[in-house]
Amino acid sequence: MTVTVARTTVPEHGIVRFASVGALELEAGGYLPDVTLAYETWGTLNADGSNAILIEHALTGSTHVARGDSDEPGWWEQLAGPGAPVDTDRFFVVSINIVGGCYGSTGPSSAAPDGGPWGSRFPLVTLRDSTVAEARLADQLGIRSWFAVLGGSMGGARALEWAVTYPERVQRCAVIAVGAASTAEQIAFAQAQTLAIRQDANFQGGDYYGGPFPGDGLALARRIAHITYRSAAELEGRFGRQAQAAETPVRADSLAARGRYQVESYLDHQGNKLVQRFDANSYIALTEALMSHDVTRNRGTLAQALDVPGVRFFVAAVDSDRLYFPAQSYELAAALPGEVDVHLIQAPIGHDGFLTEIGQLGAQLRASFLV
Repeated sequence: MTVTVARTTVPEHGIVRFASVGALELEAGGYLPDVTLAYETWGTLNADGSNAILIEHALTGSTHVARGDSDEPGWWEQLAGPGAPVDTDRFFVVSINIVGGCYGSTGPSSAAPDGGPWGSRFPLVTLRDSTVAEARLADQLGIRSWFAVLGGSMGGARALEWAVTYPERVQRCAVIAVGAASTAEQIAFAQAQTLAIRQDANFQGGDYYGGPFPGDGLALARRIAHITYRSAAELEGRFGRQAQAAETPVRADSLAARGRYQVESYLDHQGNKLVQRFDANSYIALTEALMSHDVTRNRGTLAQALDVPGVRFFVAAVDSDRLYFPAQSYELAAALPGEVDVHLIQAPIGHDGFLTEIGQLGAQLRASFLV
């Protein structure tokens, strides 16, 4: 079913809706015959469709950026909402669950043409592919050109891909806590995470639906990822070498019986939380999509790929980020047309500062970007 939003319709705010965007021929050679995208909107699209902003979620994020009619807290409320920098009283804000995800868009757990889950048959979907699908949804919503597209981490990579793939449809682009391409180190961390899932005894090559869930593998993948999301100083300051409660890490009669350090308990908690809300195959699909991130692929040099002078860019990094180093943001900014500053979020937490401390960019966004 194709969903078209009429301009006279009063939309629900922050409620998940679904749209079919048709078949998708994929960059790597695969094919999805009927793609559904889940999305949420806030605010009202104006008569000429010129006030729309797309906010792209990160790897395991959902479409729920801000509160809406459900009053459920959003994950980027410092950035978006009534009176926020992305003011939902002024802008029509859209967030779309990426193809391959598990929050309503077509992904590995979705039904394939034969009625069973895609599972191991789900093809590689790149960030460029996801942009093509999202452009079709924008058409259905009556949005010919985004006032702005922005995101952090994988969301920032998605925003950048939008600006380069469809520069005529993007007026402004904010790329936060990510570079122009995934580096060898980032791919290495990602491969360790996907391998943790694939080696789970319950993974069954990706065809585990209807059987035991590969939760141990997914939880381990999240542990590996979370170490890269937080800085060494953050982990040391919060946990140090402290034992977890009454557990004794260095007083046990066997390795298997030893207690945990607090930081180990913290990682256990992060892993178990993700298992409760995310699909293991989707984690692999989106991680591999992020591994594919390279805005220069088949586009020449970085400067040639970024030769989109009609787009105004906003680049930001987290000063303590050890996953996407600020140097990558400076490299991106230097290759963009014109003079583009790099705005630094000062946060000892590490990469996740793009979520927790996004409010630091509010004044800059209002003054130089969302005008």
